[in-house]
Amino acid sequence: MEELTPRKVLERLVAFPTVSRDSNLALVDWLESYLVGHGIECHRHWNEDRQKAALMAHAGPRIEGAVVLSGHSDVVPVDGQAWTTDPWTVTERDGRLYGRGTCDMKGYVALAVWALVRGHKQGLRRPVQLALSYDEEVGCTGAPPMIETMGQVLPKGSAALIGEPSLMKIITGHKGGTGFHVHVKGFEVHSSLLPYGVSAIMEGARLISWVNDRNAEIQAQAPGPVAANFYPPFTTLHVGMIEGGTAHNITAGDCRFAVEMRVVPGEDVDAHAAAFVAEAERLDAAMKAVRPEAGIHLARFFGVPGLVPEDQGEAEALARRLTGDNAVGVVSYGTEAGQFQEAGYSAIVCGPGDIAQAHQVDEYLAVSEFEAGQRFMERLLAECA
Repeated sequence: MEELTPRKVLERLVAFPTVSRDSNLALVDWLESYLVGHGIECHRHWNEDRQKAALMAHAGPRIEGAVVLSGHSDVVPVDGQAWTTDPWTVTERDGRLYGRGTCDMKGYVALAVWALVRGHKQGLRRPVQLALSYDEEVGCTGAPPMIETMGQVLPKGSAALIGEPSLMKIITGHKGGTGFHVHVKGFEVHSSLLPYGVSAIMEGARLISWVNDRNAEIQAQAPGPVAANFYPPFTTLHVGMIEGGTAHNITAGDCRFAVEMRVVPGEDVDAHAAAFVAEAERLDAAMKAVRPEAGIHLARFFGVPGLVPEDQGEAEALARRLTGDNAVGVVSYGTEAGQFQEAGYSAIVCGPGDIAQAHQVDEYLAVSEFEAGQRFMERLLAECA
């Protein structure tokens, strides 16, 4: 089978429109066939309805201690975006590779696939693994079962390099996060009879007011040494959209909004979530005391642990040798790195491209970044040879 260049692999990957709401199996089928065709061991983890799969691959001796190259197969939609190129075709223009996912993060995945095939052919002393998840863009929900499956079918790796776009800078810490879809159910009466009804909007406002008070409480505290590296240097809670109500003179029967939390690594994501749930339960009881039909319904829609900076971490030391980057790097968005870390891997984030391009119309990966990523992989293979 022909060995494809990183650019050719990227073109194949981008051609699959693996939007999170759709199946990724066409991409996984092609990629598994390509890797197996080069003699590389592959395994899958299927989601519940078997419409998506994570792909795991192992190159080199079947021993523990592999370097894990981790990425995700899904991309965000292009609906409503006025692209000037075909989003499912890699188009080079002015030193940039345009296409959905070129930056986030099929560029890195293409480089990782190339590295596995090249490493397998050249020979490896230390194994290299690929971990390709699904549903990262909807809350990193596909990574935990993939990581668990990896531990069952492959020798345990030790250093996980998550290739989210970081301009090839080393990210040793990122915030965790969680969120809730909130449905406040009221009881409609004419507004002149306000005390005998329950306004979902007004009760929802009480919960949002608690969010504001919680932010003020958090921001009034001096940031710890880990938090101080972030911008902003504290955990944040946010409500971005709200809807509800029927008319200005009727107590609102429904109010819906979502609460998002971005939690500094080292703080307990579940503890922040539990505090919010406790306040919602308190308000729920007060609403039911007026009308038993009323109440607050919560649906937690994601939960991602933060990446905690490691003291002399193996992944960080490896990445610094390969890049020469010695700066402190942290980000406020979440990745699968914290999930690998919770599973016992040393983990960092380092990948080609600028996160500012992620999810954008005319998303692109600079050719210079793609080339820097290939040099990174070449140095990794030399270290593992």
